[in-house]
Amino acid sequence: MSKDTQTLQPLVAACPPAPLLRRVCPAWVFDYAELTKPSVTMLILMSTAVGFYLGSARGLSILLLAHTVIGTALVAGGTAALNEFWERDVDAKMLRTRDRPLPAGRMLPWKALCFGITLSLIGVLYLAWRTNLLASLLASLTLGSYLFLYTPMKKRTPLCTLIGAFPGAIPPLIGWVAARGEITLAAGVLYLMLFLWQFPHFLAIAWIYREDYARGGIAMLPVVEPDGESTGRQIVIFSAALIPISLLPSLLGVTGLVYLFGTLILGVAFLHFGARAAMARSTMQARRLLQASVVYLPLVYGLMLIDKKSL
Repeated sequence: MSKDTQTLQPLVAACPPAPLLRRVCPAWVFDYAELTKPSVTMLILMSTAVGFYLGSARGLSILLLAHTVIGTALVAGGTAALNEFWERDVDAKMLRTRDRPLPAGRMLPWKALCFGITLSLIGVLYLAWRTNLLASLLASLTLGSYLFLYTPMKKRTPLCTLIGAFPGAIPPLIGWVAARGEITLAAGVLYLMLFLWQFPHFLAIAWIYREDYARGGIAMLPVVEPDGESTGRQIVIFSAALIPISLLPSLLGVTGLVYLFGTLILGVAFLHFGARAAMARSTMQARRLLQASVVYLPLVYGLMLIDKKSL
């Protein structure tokens, strides 16, 4: 599922926590909320909801959608909390994460552990109860692979980005399966789109924060190969591969021509930002690529929503 609480800052900057709530609610409430990485969880829920909408063959069930979103939010938040528990020592070494509740000492580790386990278990059981067993199993797979494969590999190999992309692309499948009860070719395309999108997105983040990752002992590609050549090459390859894959929903009859041409334009623009970042290998261009990535995905999802065809 997502890898960093700051990846969606351009999307959420316009909606900061209300000062009134901070005066009314105790500080520990916000610490627990921060453990769930709300910005990343919102991306997960957006992908899940889009998958649900596209997979709904006989009209949209708002109640079932709500159950799907609630269960997924619980699993996503619990996974994030467990990740912060696991990486609390690493977070303490990095400038951008050292003020999180655990490394800052505002919360005891056992509380975060219990909180994460409780949310995760409730979420998995809730999905099994209110949606279906397959959606619950997919959520469990996401949680397990993220925590026990991706998280430990971050300190060992730059292939961690590849490993993390597999669970990171599952949310649309959860939504699709919750609505439809099965995984189809169109669902696989949604998975592959999000899988490919993650590489330019997270490699841009890794380049921007490469010094911080090095400080924390995280083996991201820009840390292991600081010249940026491999990072730039992968950004271009995955951005280019995303273009034809993103057109498949229309070719499969899931979406129409508005989506087809709109996504083609967005894909070419996204590739443009990726190519500039690859050539410049600068923090400024990496930041522009990151901003482009967090604009690209919601726009593509928006095109899917307005141009869905009956399945």
